[in-house]
Amino acid sequence: MSVPYETAAYEPSESPESPEEHLARLLGRALNSFELPDETMRRLDCALAHDSSLHSAHHSAGLHRETYRHTWLLADGCALTLWELVHNTTPGGEPQHEVYVDDEELGAATARLPLPPETPDFELPVLVQPSSLPAPRLTYLPEGSADHARRLLRRAENPDRPGADTAARLATAAAHQITQAFGRPGRVGRTGPPFSLYEHAFLLRTGEEVSLWEVEHTATPDGRHMCEVYVSEDAARQAMERRATHQR
Repeated sequence: MSVPYETAAYEPSESPESPEEHLARLLGRALNSFELPDETMRRLDCALAHDSSLHSAHHSAGLHRETYRHTWLLADGCALTLWELVHNTTPGGEPQHEVYVDDEELGAATARLPLPPETPDFELPVLVQPSSLPAPRLTYLPEGSADHARRLLRRAENPDRPGADTAARLATAAAHQITQAFGRPGRVGRTGPPFSLYEHAFLLRTGEEVSLWEVEHTATPDGRHMCEVYVSEDAARQAMERRATHQR
């Protein structure tokens, strides 16, 4: 019988694996892992998180076949998928594992399996589930991101700056990106102090995205430069409004 991927039983590992451990285990059991392109292996070196799911399954006359989709989230924000084919070539035989870089190669390998002729419905479904990993909204730079987060929090002078919990989460940052946000207030009057707002977006090793919002200004009693950091854009813009109001 064929088991559609929506209803097939799949038991994830009880102990979470790192992306590197999961990849090593997959390659270690695959008979054709040496055929994977070098470029694919280089890209997987920067994997931050992974997800696996059963795509489809078939059992008939002592033969079986399962296909699994393994997806890794990379530091550049892209997702990379490998397809695993698990099958036995004789009734009751030991399962064999193969791995492929796309579903076309997987389909060709599936067609070569020695399945009984009375099961013509044994075909790889055309419908492919989208990855369960959300696509990052930015392109990140994997360069000293945890240090960047520490420096940002250290220079923040506002009393309500992010605390120890935020600092601990950002200690696992694997990549980051800085963008300037525009919109009022930018300058108080024609000659008043300017305000600049920056989003510091961090990509954690879990695949989660966290942003801090930095306000730079000279709206201080002595006109010196000041840095404030907030956990949301709304909080940062409200702080800018308050400072601008006090300068009028």
